[in-house]
Amino acid sequence: MPTVSRRAFLKGSLGFAGAAFAIGVGRRPVLGANERIHLGMAGCGGRGGGHLGAYLGMKDVDVTWCIDVDSTRAQNAVKRVENGLLDGAMKAAGYKEPKLPKNASKEEKAKAAAEHAAKAAGFRKAIEGREPKWTQDIRKALDDKNLDAISIATTNHWHTLMTIWAVQAEKDVYVEKPCTHNVFEGRMCSDLIAKSKQIVQTGTQRRSEGHWAKMIALTKSGKLGKLLVSHGFASKPRGSIGVQKPEDPPANLDWNLWVGPAPMQPYHKNLVHYNWHWFWDFGNGEIGNQGVHQTDVARWAIPGATHPKAVFSIGGRIGYDDQGETPNTQLTVYDYGDTLLVFEVCGLVDGKSSPDVRRVSNDFVYEAGTVEEGGKFHPKDGGGKTAPLPDVEYQVQPGGPFGNFINCVRSRKKEEINAPFLEGHYSASICHLGNISYRLGKEATFAQFDNQFESDYVNKAWERLKKHLVESRKLDLSKCKGRIGRKLQFDPEKEQFLNDPEADKMLTRPPRKPFDVPEKV
Repeated sequence: MPTVSRRAFLKGSLGFAGAAFAIGVGRRPVLGANERIHLGMAGCGGRGGGHLGAYLGMKDVDVTWCIDVDSTRAQNAVKRVENGLLDGAMKAAGYKEPKLPKNASKEEKAKAAAEHAAKAAGFRKAIEGREPKWTQDIRKALDDKNLDAISIATTNHWHTLMTIWAVQAEKDVYVEKPCTHNVFEGRMCSDLIAKSKQIVQTGTQRRSEGHWAKMIALTKSGKLGKLLVSHGFASKPRGSIGVQKPEDPPANLDWNLWVGPAPMQPYHKNLVHYNWHWFWDFGNGEIGNQGVHQTDVARWAIPGATHPKAVFSIGGRIGYDDQGETPNTQLTVYDYGDTLLVFEVCGLVDGKSSPDVRRVSNDFVYEAGTVEEGGKFHPKDGGGKTAPLPDVEYQVQPGGPFGNFINCVRSRKKEEINAPFLEGHYSASICHLGNISYRLGKEATFAQFDNQFESDYVNKAWERLKKHLVESRKLDLSKCKGRIGRKLQFDPEKEQFLNDPEADKMLTRPPRKPFDVPEKV
């Protein structure tokens, strides 16, 4: 696809972005098979903790930078890495802290504690020089010529810019899902990566799971006939986040850096550190949170699928009044020609909800029948009985998502990346396009949502959701306000909407210097 500038996306309606933020001093020479990889962890809480746990368990990988705009989180990550190094040194030496019997005397306990402290001090001296540094600003870490790669687990709105800066600095990147906050970011970053030598893996980690890879291979084999509907579900309990007034940010949080590429605005407590997902400037709602894993699987199954030709979404934030902006209930359909991609979100679920509503998974409807959860095959006209799936060959690079990334950092083989950035861009764009349709829609009550779709399958899906909301949540849908989205046509090649300048504007957003995503790479 051709490079498309922000100006082209906006058709001249917004200002020009500045030049790329030049950064970095390059990478070390190509790593040998047994040379240690120096890695920076960007975003050290929540999902970042999972990243750290994975890397700390890997041979010949050193976390040398802990990066977080919250200095407390960055410093806690440093302590975790140091403790991991200490435990590793003790294990390598065969040393274990002595255990005393319960009836040990105070003198015995004191002596044992002193001996252990002395041993630990010796091990701490042995790991000197391997302790990570910390910073609130990733640019400082990227200026380290000995840094090989970064792993990004920050807020969504920072994913792309950090990736761009890292690639410009000749660092490899693992970036969490969704890898972009809007469609424009994805195109710019994809073009940059394509021209670079860098390894960039996205956090759409289902692509590293054999279960789903087998399902995708089966779909593409044609053994079940054409794929008619690819249906994703991301329905997890999502309660109210309340309302918080603006106030001064805590001293440990660099608010300007946290806001970064988004419009500057006041701090309030129900943004940091998780509920930013439900605000448009920073997150992408549930469809772009948990949902991007399932949108990725749903699109992956459609042969040759990139962007859809059309999109239509309905939904709303109902069941409570709070400060959140994104819908907690949303049903979206995408036109991929022979296949419909359907995506379903319902945050008003709990442990008692019906399993046909509270789901995080994928279903596939073929000419030959339906496969639920990527494994339960119900043949057409089979009377509801299940049948075994046909055998098929499939391949996934080993190591799981993080192991695959590290393996590719060493091998420099882009073709072995399980989840390359371009695929992440297409799957994140599904979320973005659905949200654009929703946000441009007309306000209506949920009672007016019936039969909005041209597909009987999708209308039945809405009826199932509606039944849950009425019977399980006891909602009066005539009083629940939401949006009937705008039906949008999309050009997958140009990555623009057809004859809808208002929708085109939402493919990007005005830049905020010096955190603007470059429009030329």
